[in-house]
Amino acid sequence: MPRERGRTVITSNRKAYHDYTILETCECGMVLTGTEVKSLRASRASLVDAFAEVSNREMFLHGMHIPEYLQGTWTNHEPRRTRKLLLNRSEIDRIAGKLRETGLTLVPLSVYFSDGWAKVELGLARGKRLYDKRQDLAKRDADRQIARAMGRRGKGAH
Repeated sequence: MPRERGRTVITSNRKAYHDYTILETCECGMVLTGTEVKSLRASRASLVDAFAEVSNREMFLHGMHIPEYLQGTWTNHEPRRTRKLLLNRSEIDRIAGKLRETGLTLVPLSVYFSDGWAKVELGLARGKRLYDKRQDLAKRDADRQIARAMGRRGKGAH
């Protein structure tokens, strides 16, 4: 059987972009069991309330929900277990140094298969205040109105 190519997104955390300002992103692998991979291949996962942390110079993902595999038997996994993330030691140390700043957290942005391997994209994020969210909404609304006006102008209507 030929090896799969490309990137297949399983789930993404769109709310993270609303609640946080993403400063930088990184890609890391996950240590998974067989039934977890089968559930992910069926596009069943949730990143709501998930976060990553560095502990003992290792990185772990907490709170990600991968439902039990329906055809699984006694070998099924626990849906919300803590999963180890795979990164180089230097990357973990660099991220841990940045996390020592106040107000920064690691938020999973998406889970996907990259060339057959399950990966998670983590974002180094700072929480947005309410007025930041309002500014983003106002900017998006203004951009939409500008685009609408430009579209009408291009069609000849004023």
